[in-house]
Amino acid sequence: MSETCLHETASVCPVCLARIPARYVEREDGVRLEKRCARHGGFSVPVWDDAASFRSWVNRTPPQPPVGAAVPESRGCPYDCGLCENHRQATCCVLLEVTPRCDLGCPVCFADSGAGGCDVPLETISSWYDMLLEHGGPFNIQLSGGEPTTRDDLREIVDMGRRKGFGFFQLNTNGLRIARDLPYLLGLAEAGLNTVFLQFDGLSPESGAALRGRDVVREKIAAIKNCREAGLGVVLVPTVCRGVNDGELGAILDFAASQMPTVRGVHFQPISFFGRAGGLLPATGRMTIPKLLAEMETQTGGRLKAEDFLPGGAEHALCSFHASYTVKDGAWTLQKAAASTCCCGATSDAARKKVASQWSAPAESGGSDCRGCFDGCELDALDAFLNQRRYETLAISGMAFQDVWTIDLERLCRCYIHVVSPEGTLIPFCAYNLTAEDGAALYRKRG
Repeated sequence: MSETCLHETASVCPVCLARIPARYVEREDGVRLEKRCARHGGFSVPVWDDAASFRSWVNRTPPQPPVGAAVPESRGCPYDCGLCENHRQATCCVLLEVTPRCDLGCPVCFADSGAGGCDVPLETISSWYDMLLEHGGPFNIQLSGGEPTTRDDLREIVDMGRRKGFGFFQLNTNGLRIARDLPYLLGLAEAGLNTVFLQFDGLSPESGAALRGRDVVREKIAAIKNCREAGLGVVLVPTVCRGVNDGELGAILDFAASQMPTVRGVHFQPISFFGRAGGLLPATGRMTIPKLLAEMETQTGGRLKAEDFLPGGAEHALCSFHASYTVKDGAWTLQKAAASTCCCGATSDAARKKVASQWSAPAESGGSDCRGCFDGCELDALDAFLNQRRYETLAISGMAFQDVWTIDLERLCRCYIHVVSPEGTLIPFCAYNLTAEDGAALYRKRG
């Protein structure tokens, strides 16, 4: 079989996590990341569907270096995260894992969360906020876990962060509690929560059963309804798994449009094989970015086209895709002006501002007084026009997280989504969640 080496990089062995050479190779079936460990042999995984689009899917924006003291290089990437002195991209979004507890127990949980464990003390979270300010913050904060809503004091965590100067708070949630407990959600909104990043894998009972252990569709819809009541924006987050819910992409997009302007976007995440999902790879295979975009085009009858989407501007090009659409009277129109720049901006600073703007609910989102005309509104004409545009904008994006098979250490050095470790250091998301073939973790401590 003929092959062409497209790029050389470094990766890790899926068995022992040792750093090893890797390369992107063009083969008859597409582009593959190939690597060889002296102890455990060779590994090859598909990462792209054709070499031509792989070559063109690039981002030429120079990175924005991190701020603050860095960990000196000792063993080399990916073993010195903290962030190390060789990390190339400043922080945009930070995950605070405020609890290991979860009330769902998904079969594909990357964090391997369960019902047990202890919540992170408020004093520790306060120190995390202070550390982030010393390292270039305030950043966009993602409250995560486990399931963060298992904490009754989550409102205090948001309020604490607001008082320290953090301006955007996103709740990463399965939606179960906020579906049944509107007062709890209203309290979070009053404290300063902006956006609900809602796990949403489809509208069929089968997808819920396969990915979440049971049918959760009604609870997801109830969560969106309560977010509308609370004036919170919602981003639907499908974990896309081949043979499970990859046939529901069009239905998810249509549902999202029907729930505007409360639903601000859809953020697809092709399944990454770490945590409890690590053992599924032989059975399911990869959902590449080109395949996902092609399926979206097919399932929407061409309303969305694969060519509409561009790579991210701040993170590595192979990590993400994005496009924004004006959705009005059933018509989807690509916002071409927005397509010339990343949905998240070309730098980490621009990224967090763009995300905060797009994923938060528009002003007066609960009513209709400002939708038809602007007479009598307190907003001036320009602000009113921009707010109207936000009512009609649906952001479609996705993130292909790296696992032990696909990890490219050049990509990792450009990661701008970071997790605060229990020790209070910053670690790139894909490094923090990296697990070997047998489930052994590089950074995440499992209970």
